[in-house]
Amino acid sequence: MDDDASGKAEGAQSIRRAVAILSVLAAGQEAGVRLTDVTERTGLSRPTCHRILKVLIEENIVEQNPSTRRYAIGEQIPMLALARVGRTPFLRAAETELRRISAEIGDTMFLTVRTGLDTLCVARRLGVFPIQVLMVDVGQRRPLGMSSAGLAMLARLQEGEREEILAQNEVRLRRLGLSLPRVRELVATTQRRGHVIREHGLIPGTKVVSVALEAPGGKSLAAFTAAGIDRRMSQQRTAEIAARLKESVARIETMLPR
Repeated sequence: MDDDASGKAEGAQSIRRAVAILSVLAAGQEAGVRLTDVTERTGLSRPTCHRILKVLIEENIVEQNPSTRRYAIGEQIPMLALARVGRTPFLRAAETELRRISAEIGDTMFLTVRTGLDTLCVARRLGVFPIQVLMVDVGQRRPLGMSSAGLAMLARLQEGEREEILAQNEVRLRRLGLSLPRVRELVATTQRRGHVIREHGLIPGTKVVSVALEAPGGKSLAAFTAAGIDRRMSQQRTAEIAARLKESVARIETMLPR
């Protein structure tokens, strides 16, 4: 390999490493992430992580809390995001359906997207029923395989890609009390049903239903999730909600140009 090609390869590697680190910090949200966790999650050595973080801090991409020594996304990131204030056609269509479904069923609806190894809640709509289930905040990330939305998305992926994600998320999932065999079992059930039903949501006394949707060409993967209190989520109503979510998914996936 000549010097120019070698330099390009090293540059691409550095960028990928920086993006991997930023993804880990994004999952840490306001609390931040320890250097030990960054190295564990990325598989990079401590000196490499420290070197990249130092440069990112200099560029205000990352900041470090002087008291806790934890790293978090810096102020430059949201500023850069202002360059694109609009949603993609896929997300605009999904949010339109999200509002429509929430108004119809009266319960809380969530729109979650896949970002790397995580799920990210990008929208939440409240229904008219007096008791709403606010189990996830907009901007909250979780490892793929943990939530009902994540299971729905994993079920839409090819087996090879799904297994690669699970292998990389194994440590994080295990900390949450989920083994890979258990996640695979849940994914298989989802594939048979075509949707996810969590009899016990993240909040006690709640139930959730999730259905995945995919942008044309597989460019984006997302999921609709409906959450309600147990007494509203009978078996019949849960099935009706699942069918309603699938109607919206079919509408979105057929209306967008391929």
